[in-house]
Amino acid sequence: MGIKKYNPTSPGRRNMSSNDFADLSKDYKVERTLLRKKTSKAGRNNYGRITVRFRGGGHKQKYRVIDFKRNKTGIPAVVDSIQYDPNRTAFIALLKYADGVKTYILCPDGLKVGDRVVSVNSASADILPGNSMPLKFIPDGTIVHNVEMHIGHGGQLARSAGNGIQVMAKEEKNALIRMPSGEVRKVNVNCRATVGVVSNTSHSNIKIGKAGRKRWMGKRPHNRGVAMNPVDHPMGGGEGRSCGGRHPCTPWGAPTKGYRTRKNKRTDKFIIKRRNSK
Repeated sequence: MGIKKYNPTSPGRRNMSSNDFADLSKDYKVERTLLRKKTSKAGRNNYGRITVRFRGGGHKQKYRVIDFKRNKTGIPAVVDSIQYDPNRTAFIALLKYADGVKTYILCPDGLKVGDRVVSVNSASADILPGNSMPLKFIPDGTIVHNVEMHIGHGGQLARSAGNGIQVMAKEEKNALIRMPSGEVRKVNVNCRATVGVVSNTSHSNIKIGKAGRKRWMGKRPHNRGVAMNPVDHPMGGGEGRSCGGRHPCTPWGAPTKGYRTRKNKRTDKFIIKRRNSK
C-alpha cells in the first residue's frame, strides 16, 4: 500500500498525503445487508449534555457489520472484495462462504481477492493470513490480530491498521502474547485469533495537511486550557501568556499527561510485563 503525495498548490496541500488505495478492489459494491444506520451524537449523552468535548460535524457514515467472532467454523470462504471502511483505519474484506452467507472481516495485510480463508477449532488449517483458530493451535512466534480476551466474546485486541500481536509462548491454560504497546500478558489458549497483521500498514505515515480534513472526520478545534479563563479551566487566567502554573489537568482538576488511570486490579495478574516499563 502506497502513500499519495500532493503538489504544493496551496498551504494545505504542501504537506498533505493520503492513501492511494491501490490494494482495494475496483468497482466493488457495498453489501447492503451488512449496513446499519449510524447517527452522530456529537459527543453528547442521552441527556443532551456534552460528555466528550471537541466532537461534531463530519461526513455521514453507515456502519459495516464486522464479524469479530469468526465462529462460522469448518466452512471455507472466498474473498469477494477488499473495501474501504469509513468507521476504522483498517480495510475490510467481504467473504462469501460456501453456503452463500456473506460477512465482513478485518482484512489482514497480504490478503487478495480470490483467496480462501477458513475458521477452524483444530490445527487443520494452514497458518495463512485470514485464517482464524484458537491460540493453542497457532505456533509460537506467529503474528496475529483480532485476538479475544475472553472465550467467545469476539476479537478485542489488535484491530486497527498495521497492528499485530506476537504469540510468545504457551503455559498450561494460558498463552503469552506481546501487545503492540510492548505489554506482555496472558490470554486463555482457547481464545480465537486471526493470522496476520491488520491491513493498511502505512496509515500512521499519512499527514492530514489541513484543519478542514479533521473537520470531515468529525473533530472540532481543540482549545488549550491555558488559553481559557479561570472560570473555565484550572490552568486558565494570568497576566499575559502562562504555562499553567500547575501540573497538567482536565477542566475538572483530574491529573493528566502521564497520570496513570488504570484501577482494574482484578486483571493485574494477567499482565506479565507492562508497556514502557523500565
